[in-house]
Amino acid sequence: MTQVLIVDDHPVVLQGCGRIFEDAGIENILLASSFSQAFRLYRQHKPDVVVVDLAIGSLALSGLSFVRRLRIHDRKTPILVLSMHNDPMIVGRALSLGANGYVLKDTAADELMKAFAKVRDGLPYLSHELASSIAFMEARDKTNPIRSLTMRELQTLELVADGKPYGSIADELGVSYKTVVNTISNIKSKLGAKSLPELMRIGINHLPNPKKVG
Repeated sequence: MTQVLIVDDHPVVLQGCGRIFEDAGIENILLASSFSQAFRLYRQHKPDVVVVDLAIGSLALSGLSFVRRLRIHDRKTPILVLSMHNDPMIVGRALSLGANGYVLKDTAADELMKAFAKVRDGLPYLSHELASSIAFMEARDKTNPIRSLTMRELQTLELVADGKPYGSIADELGVSYKTVVNTISNIKSKLGAKSLPELMRIGINHLPNPKKVG
């Protein structure tokens, strides 16, 4: 019997997604509203497929870290990203970190289940639109400045673009104030930003909407 773990911190979305899988005949469904809960359920049950949103909590890209961490522990369990983000850079980053498929939250239920079936069977899945967008992005722009940032740097830049002070960023990421200072200094060096306001503008212009839930 196929078991699926669904991770999303919006109760309505989480329950709605669960019902879609139930209607498709998947009875063994685990629901998690946080990454800590998701890892706990994953370790306890070893689901056949993990379906994860990219935005849990206040970070719009936090799901990317979840994909990376899960892949460190498990290189085989299929991961299907279900997100509002259609930015080809974010889609490409999710796939490069180990996601097997990527579908948008506004996709029809039948396409979601098609994607689920594909990744469950060990095949990749992207909608035609997303695949075309990624191909176009790679052909058009291989020099996007934020492509060089690490995952922690992306998360830090997201919080900077959101106007968070250094202390709040440290609390949000669970690191020291000094680590935040050093990380932001590295980001400024990579992106050629001479000031924090300039770094904020770069983040706003090149990240998916930092305040957008996805």
